[in-house]
Amino acid sequence: MTRIFVHDQSGSREAGAIEPGWLLPGSGVTVWVDIAAPTLDDSRVLSDVFRFHELAVEDALSEIHHPKIESYGDYLYLILHRIDFHETQREKRFATHDVDFFLGPNYLVTVHDGHSRSIAAQHAVCLRNHAAMAEGAAALMHRIVDALVDHYRPEADKLEESVDALETRVFEYPRENPLRELVTLKKDIAALRRVTLPQRDAISRLARREFPQIPEPVALRLRDVYDQLVRLADESTMLNDRVQGLVEVYLSSQSNRLNQVMKVMTVIATIFMPLTVLSGLFGMNVLLPHMPGPSWLEFWWIVGLMVAIAGVMLLVFRKARWL
Repeated sequence: MTRIFVHDQSGSREAGAIEPGWLLPGSGVTVWVDIAAPTLDDSRVLSDVFRFHELAVEDALSEIHHPKIESYGDYLYLILHRIDFHETQREKRFATHDVDFFLGPNYLVTVHDGHSRSIAAQHAVCLRNHAAMAEGAAALMHRIVDALVDHYRPEADKLEESVDALETRVFEYPRENPLRELVTLKKDIAALRRVTLPQRDAISRLARREFPQIPEPVALRLRDVYDQLVRLADESTMLNDRVQGLVEVYLSSQSNRLNQVMKVMTVIATIFMPLTVLSGLFGMNVLLPHMPGPSWLEFWWIVGLMVAIAGVMLLVFRKARWL
């Protein structure tokens, strides 16, 4: 599905087709072509109408996993990522999809899979507020990019809340096993880092005005977007370190619990070792010197001796701080 928005002296409107004259630098017309779920005919619009480079068209029609920015002389090709928002499917919270931008002197072309909330919102804004496109194609691109980045903030906050909750579980309920949740959370944070870091670098180049398609007022606005991405990148790094620390703390606590169990088992085994030797010694079918007292007391002499040995060994263990 392709939607065409045009702004000229009469205001902003939606058009049914692209007139070649609109794309000329001195036409005084700003054009936004939004291509959702591109088909073969849409690819012809990119290659035949706008005459974009074949490599850029190929990238726009395929899945690109890393944001980037490239200059093709008269226009810029920019890949950013939108967040795939699914609250009911926790494992897909930070699944992302690319949004491709072609920015020319007076036109903007966006290519995506058709499920972008930020771009859908801008459709209504452009028809309702003529000033949205009156500032030019670069300003319109800033509006979309700013909305894309804004949608990361609520989800980043939810990730931080999840980390806080898992910290409480790890420290207050050490017998529970939160490894599955920790691994899932770590994957979400990795997905956030994987898109925020390259996007930060791409927006930084736009904010520094490395390209003539970005005017000074738009570059100043893009610096605010860059600051947001810097904060998100720093937070994702911090969250990743916290989750990694929780994994290490949990594994360490489990190792300590195992050591405690082994310590108790070792103490029990060590106590019974001399008792086994003693019982085996007195159970041998040999003549031993007669113990003092009546014969029925011999059993209690042996039991008392075993208890005494166990008590002495416990005192030794206690003094050596093994218990």
